[in-house]
Amino acid sequence: MPIPLVNSIASWFLKKRIHQMELFIKYPNEVQDELLKALINKAKNTEIGRKYGFKSINSYQDFANQVPIHCYENYHEAIERSRQGENNIFWPTPIKWFAKSSGTTNAKSKFIPVSEDSLEDCHYASGKDMLCMYLNNNPESQLFTGKSLRLGGSKEIYQNNGTSYGDLSAILIDNMPFWAEFSSTPSNGVSLMHDWEVKMQAIVEETIKENVTSLAGVPSWMLVLLNNVLESTGKESIFEVWKNIEVYFHGGVSFDPYAAQYQKILPNEDFRYYEIYNASEGFFACQDRNEHKDLLLLLDYGIFYEFIPMATYGTKLEKVIPLAEVEVGKNYAIVITTNAGLWRYKVGDTVRFTSTNPYRIRVSGRTKHHINVFGEELIIENAETALKKASLSNNCEIVDYTAAPVFMEGKEKGAHEWIIEFKHPPKSLKEFNQDLDLALQQVNSDYEAKRYNNMTLNAPKIHVAREKLFHDWLKKNGKLGGQHKVPRLSNSRDYVEELFTMM
Repeated sequence: MPIPLVNSIASWFLKKRIHQMELFIKYPNEVQDELLKALINKAKNTEIGRKYGFKSINSYQDFANQVPIHCYENYHEAIERSRQGENNIFWPTPIKWFAKSSGTTNAKSKFIPVSEDSLEDCHYASGKDMLCMYLNNNPESQLFTGKSLRLGGSKEIYQNNGTSYGDLSAILIDNMPFWAEFSSTPSNGVSLMHDWEVKMQAIVEETIKENVTSLAGVPSWMLVLLNNVLESTGKESIFEVWKNIEVYFHGGVSFDPYAAQYQKILPNEDFRYYEIYNASEGFFACQDRNEHKDLLLLLDYGIFYEFIPMATYGTKLEKVIPLAEVEVGKNYAIVITTNAGLWRYKVGDTVRFTSTNPYRIRVSGRTKHHINVFGEELIIENAETALKKASLSNNCEIVDYTAAPVFMEGKEKGAHEWIIEFKHPPKSLKEFNQDLDLALQQVNSDYEAKRYNNMTLNAPKIHVAREKLFHDWLKKNGKLGGQHKVPRLSNSRDYVEELFTMM
């Protein structure tokens, strides 16, 4: 079959999904209510269903009253039993795969169950919808005349009991239908290699021979790969390597710190960037318009959503609300119930709603990745915005960063201490520091109040990291590649103190 015809058929098939998406956009709360009932009904005879009386649940209020909020620690024992091969604990069908989380909050790995239902109805469905939205907005696209360069993690076998674990991306690649490999690069064998540094070179060698039309992966690691491609080929621009490349689907970390570097190696105004919001627990949202970074919350993937206002998170006044009660502009922690058996589970991410008709969000950070030692409530979204502004003002580029508090001692005020690795450092670190401080005050009124006349906080302290410091730290901790990322903000000094020993 001629390639242009394949492109046309694939585009037509994917665009049919738009009509189904219009249903949850028009009736979001009704779709969510029906979904919750279906999940409860399917799992009513599981161990967790019997424990919390799923058969007697007839409404959202019953569900909220009978099923407690869970974090990973509450699930750990049940998940370990499931990994050993036990069935019908939290979901009625056998769980064969477990997505190993990046573990940015602590050294202990988390293993998130991935059921056949979630694999098909959430993760794979999301991939189709991502393409569907892109093609609907870009009818001239020639996406399927070439291949998608996917950057995933590795897979490991867990004992001999029929279950396996690995990065979510590796699980998805390993279970894709055979025909899907023909539209992707690198091959499954290279994609699933365990040694990240060996795999990186193998990916370069294999993909530079292909007609790549799209990219998919985490911005930090994809940038490393693309720079390696340019170094290996001696080219200045990615378009000199892949002339038909047209879009990059990215997620996992904020794109803002990397935007300027991508624009240098992909210098074309027509090149598209599409953000997605996925995690080991599920695929939650996707950019649905070309020039708008807000993400459409996807409501019919087998995930029921609840939210905790961050204003009361972790306090005695903490309250959990359904989707119908969220408000624009407020910061919320996400709670999910899924078709893989996670019930009222705290994901650990925070989002801010930019619209409720339809429901659109922006990822604002992590519940544990913020600095609030002095009441400043600095979140990742604030940090990313301020760093981008300071970088533009000082004509510099950032590779990676982390920040932590400097605790008060005696009469000494507190502060924030930053370790920043620059690709191109600012001419004046003092001016960069001043601009960062001012930008943080502009985006966060609590930080501004604490900085007023150095009342509580002194000016930030910035240390310039040596080249590849964060790469070496990730390697030392076994976190190279895949979904792994540098912890951006922390209320403790554990990360910065360890990094100082490697400076």
